[in-house]
Amino acid sequence: MLKPLGDRILVQVVSEKEQTVGGIVLASNAQEKSGTGEVVAVSEVTVGDLKAPQAVKVGDQVMYDQYAGKEIENDGQKYIVLHEKDVMAVM
Repeated sequence: MLKPLGDRILVQVVSEKEQTVGGIVLASNAQEKSGTGEVVAVSEVTVGDLKAPQAVKVGDQVMYDQYAGKEIENDGQKYIVLHEKDVMAVM
């Protein structure tokens, strides 16, 4: 498994859907502006000798800007490495 460093998180990309779980149909331009995924790994940020907590944790469903981060593929699965500040919302 990949391990993010610094203030980064590893997100497993969820394929885009035209309809949300709640049944809301998304316009095509709304789908193009953000991505969603599940956090699968979170780095340990330290400040001096202290560990600084991340705002997200493994298992969180997050929304991020489509242009943020770096997309990678590992074992046939798509991931994106994001800085924590690039997460727009926890769903």
